Amino acid sequence: MTLAKHYIDGRWVEAAQGKGIVKDNINPATSEVVAQFCDGGTAEAAAAVSAAHKAFNHTAWRQSAKVRSEVLYAFAAELDRRKEEIADWLVTLNGKLRREALGEIHAGISELKYYAGLARNLFGRIIEIEPGCYSSLDREPAGVAAIILPWNAPVTLLVRSLAPALAAGCTVVIKPAHQTALVNNMVLECLLGDERVPAGVVNSVIESGADAAQYLCTTPDVDVISFTGSSRVGKLIAQASAGTLKRLSLELGGKVPAVIFDDCDIDKAVAGVVAGSMVMAGQQCTGIERVVVADGIYDEFGSRLAQALKNLKVGFGTDPDSQMGSLINIASRDRVAALVDGAERTGDILHKGAIPDGALAKGAFLQPSLIALQDLSSPLIQEEIFGPVLVMERFTDEAQAIERSNATRYSLAASVWTSDGLKARRVASKLKFGTVWLNAHNRLFAEIETGGYGDSGYGKLHGVEGLNDFMQTKHFYFEAR
Repeated sequence: MTLAKHYIDGRWVEAAQGKGIVKDNINPATSEVVAQFCDGGTAEAAAAVSAAHKAFNHTAWRQSAKVRSEVLYAFAAELDRRKEEIADWLVTLNGKLRREALGEIHAGISELKYYAGLARNLFGRIIEIEPGCYSSLDREPAGVAAIILPWNAPVTLLVRSLAPALAAGCTVVIKPAHQTALVNNMVLECLLGDERVPAGVVNSVIESGADAAQYLCTTPDVDVISFTGSSRVGKLIAQASAGTLKRLSLELGGKVPAVIFDDCDIDKAVAGVVAGSMVMAGQQCTGIERVVVADGIYDEFGSRLAQALKNLKVGFGTDPDSQMGSLINIASRDRVAALVDGAERTGDILHKGAIPDGALAKGAFLQPSLIALQDLSSPLIQEEIFGPVLVMERFTDEAQAIERSNATRYSLAASVWTSDGLKARRVASKLKFGTVWLNAHNRLFAEIETGGYGDSGYGKLHGVEGLNDFMQTKHFYFEAR
């Protein structure tokens, strides 16, 4: 059975000391055991942090921008070479469609190439304050960075933090999700075979609990934490890290609205909402969960959207005809199904997705649902569902569309669907979301920053600002007189 191990101080190990605990990985589409992982904790985290701290202070990594750039380019090339193998395992461990898996890997390759270029462009600045007196502002790596990852997009979410951290000159400790740890290890293998990466620069600790994560938050030897996951856990990380005042980059939950105006291209909007909501079986923080529709087309749009969701083919990620894969596990499937059942008491279910019969019954499959609801206090509008469920809401004018969309603590992303470009720009300026797309959804790029406010977290990922989260500025004053 394939085993995912920890990587600490240049070696793959089962435990920091002795023989570790081994647990099973389940294929969510079949409920079969397909791999195993070493389950670590505080001891492994402490060893990894110690190695990263030593590598940051006693190797030339942080001073070798050209080497870091070349390493990242080589990393991208090796990831490209192994993409088919990694995609197969990503489908097996996560349940997503194979085209989604390959798309995720290609996004990671793009991210590595982008930050490889930025690694050689880390310039400070200098100013003569008065004659003979100079201030130099030097850009330096922040130190040891901890990267804590979820299971829904393990390749992209690893690389979009790891690439800028390494480009900046940081050393890292990664805590992957145990469900997809083997995929993370395969991605790291594309980097760790490079002899130019000193031992201790990259470390990885797997755990199914929270002891390692707690250590990463509380130890003063970790300088930055980059976390992607739920708002609840993000708040716990912020609380646990407060004692050491370390820098945090938190991309948390989303309750993403698609605002549908009556002058939109309905065919394009329906297709865009389906694609933007059912990606990864609805398990994406930037995926659409709310559809806020103009009164004039509300009934027609709801009918066509319900039919499109009904026609969506749910199936194995290995089947090229499948249009949506499974959820991450049976517990998630049953949780979401129960939410839909409960919605019958408060909303109008326009299409109710069932647990499929036949070969899919053993897996975590759930057909999509569409619920019409107007009560803004409803948990279905206020809380992230993270599954294949859409809530449809009605608005009567532009002001109400904005008011309804903003009536949430989440603020990660939104999309606006209209043929009026000036209206789209006006509405986007009033939507309190970190990203707003026009007549499109989930357009994410290595060059362009993303991130939200409120319960969606803080800090930025991608782009130059994503690199800044792993750097700091030092003021050096000197007199030449």
